[in-house]
Amino acid sequence: MGKSAKIIALSGKGGVGKTSISAAAVRLLTESFPQAKILAIDADPAVGLSTALGIEVTETLDDIRKRVAKDVTGKLKDTQDILAEARFRLFEAMQEKKGFAFLAIGRPEAAGCYCAVNAYLKQVIELLIGDFDYVVIDGEAGIEQINRRVMEKVTHLLFVSDQSKKGLGVIQTIKNVADELVMYDRAGVILNRVTHPELIRYDTVADMPLLAAIGSDQAHAENDIEGRSVFELPEDAPILSGVRKALCGLGIL
Repeated sequence: MGKSAKIIALSGKGGVGKTSISAAAVRLLTESFPQAKILAIDADPAVGLSTALGIEVTETLDDIRKRVAKDVTGKLKDTQDILAEARFRLFEAMQEKKGFAFLAIGRPEAAGCYCAVNAYLKQVIELLIGDFDYVVIDGEAGIEQINRRVMEKVTHLLFVSDQSKKGLGVIQTIKNVADELVMYDRAGVILNRVTHPELIRYDTVADMPLLAAIGSDQAHAENDIEGRSVFELPEDAPILSGVRKALCGLGIL
């Protein structure tokens, strides 16, 4: 990993706005560091980050995994050759737009198991992070990618939750496992879809700093309904203000 690379992984329960917050983080990084190399990875099989960033996915990580495995059978015996081939294909498959590159994990055809693609994603992160200054990973809901050490080498963990007991319980569980399995530098929490953020009087959640509380966001809701990207949001949109505050709190902005 390059010394200056910052790898920011977002995690939490499904349905709390994690993907929108991931997209907002990518936008803020591109605006704050226009010369930096930024990579957005959609590691959630629900595949929503591409829409939030205004990208049409043409090839996914799982497509590449299958093609490389098929192409090298009987031709390349050395693992390093396989990885070199995969790396070349990855750069080919990446889409570049608005100052960042994008890669989607994809949705494997076999229902229920993402073991192979998650294992491959771990290798991909290790292969690519040296080529980027910032990597934003929109992780799948729940704990699986942490458990499988896919996110083993991230530098910043950003947990997203609503105020529900279930949402807060999920991030506490993920945090407990991450403390054992992930070599992260800093972690924090964003509370999203908070009814009255101004009434929050506590500054920690699940033993981590509460970095931001984001209330209702009419501009973002309209954006979402109409399928527009995060880059079309007004600069004062609450989601952008909240994520900016969170990234500042983590020492990234």
